[in-house]
Amino acid sequence: MSQMLVGIDVSLRSHHVQFMHGEGHTLADFSVSNDTEGANTLIHKLLKTAEKNQCEHIKIGLEATDQYSWHIAHYLKSELKGYEPSIQSTVYMLNARKVSRFKKGYDTLPKNDRIDAWVIADHLRFGRLPHEMQETLQYDALRRLTRTRFHFMHEIARNKTYMMNQVFLKFSGLRQDNPFSNTFGATSVAVIEELDPETIAEMPVEELIEFLQEKGKNRFAEPEEIAKYLQKLARSSYRLDKMMADPINLSLSVILSTIRHMESQVKRLDQEIDRMMKGIPQTLTSVKGIGPVYAAGLLAEIGDIKRFDDHHALAKYAGLVWTQYQSGEFEAENTSRMRTGNKYLRYYLVQAADAIRKYDAEYKAFYQKKYNEVTKHQHKRALVLTARKLVRLVHSLLRTNQLYIPQERRE
Repeated sequence: MSQMLVGIDVSLRSHHVQFMHGEGHTLADFSVSNDTEGANTLIHKLLKTAEKNQCEHIKIGLEATDQYSWHIAHYLKSELKGYEPSIQSTVYMLNARKVSRFKKGYDTLPKNDRIDAWVIADHLRFGRLPHEMQETLQYDALRRLTRTRFHFMHEIARNKTYMMNQVFLKFSGLRQDNPFSNTFGATSVAVIEELDPETIAEMPVEELIEFLQEKGKNRFAEPEEIAKYLQKLARSSYRLDKMMADPINLSLSVILSTIRHMESQVKRLDQEIDRMMKGIPQTLTSVKGIGPVYAAGLLAEIGDIKRFDDHHALAKYAGLVWTQYQSGEFEAENTSRMRTGNKYLRYYLVQAADAIRKYDAEYKAFYQKKYNEVTKHQHKRALVLTARKLVRLVHSLLRTNQLYIPQERRE
């Protein structure tokens, strides 16, 4: 069957297109605008060229650039359906990193849109392609929410780190040794916002205890001990110059307000994710620790589980694989994780693994075993390895659509 290969280098305002015959010679190259008019022009030229060269199968490749490639890929797939079975068409979303590595096989190619489109078309010719793109609007819609949530969670973490650096200027002792279990809990934040070291050091203990109990809603078992330790920290802290006090207090207030607003927006996202998940059949939430949000994050990035032949393929897609270094009789014991893969899927796998280990005996024991194996980066290493173990379970649950049964109940 004669085939035509179409490489599309996408960008914000226009796409550069390369038509290539299955044997490797160029049929056409041109640019179209990134809108419906440009897409229709592309389809017209595509069908005309395919007919002229008697090509019965069209392979279309685009780099998966998330936003810029989304409209054109779905538009082409939808519009070209009407021309089957006389002309078969397949759309592939290609990994940009793999395309870049493929291009390195050509020593002297320059960097421009025309060449990039040619490389994509040639990559299609050589094969070893991913599964063809499927219409998965339900997963795409869910992905918008889970990725936005990912963005907000990282921004909240960055703002909290920045805030703690500011706290050191105002109350150095509290930054070094905070007596509260949650630095960003209501009581700890109230101390940061409303008090300063001088005030705490001079306050009667009874008054400070009353303040802590009010802000902590009488939840402290030993408020007197906390009050006395807080005063100790206040007396040993640096004193801030009056010229610096107001700017730092304002800075802390603005950052805290930003964090609170972002956290409220995350709650909005969580509510919508929960609503959408009620209409998606799945068994991931049968695992204690995986709620609707983590399940949504996993489903949105994985999509159709049939894309992955086994859990090893899914782990590779998530970037939870480790390099091998072997030569002759030597094989390195310490290997690093490959810095590739879907960062969003990896994030939700790690977050889910951290939650599951608190409830599931099997995962708790595995985490603890990996934690005890090393003396450096114990938690981070154990958590990532637990996430890799979770990949096998996620793959199995999505393949079989069966409920999860904990190990103790299986026995």
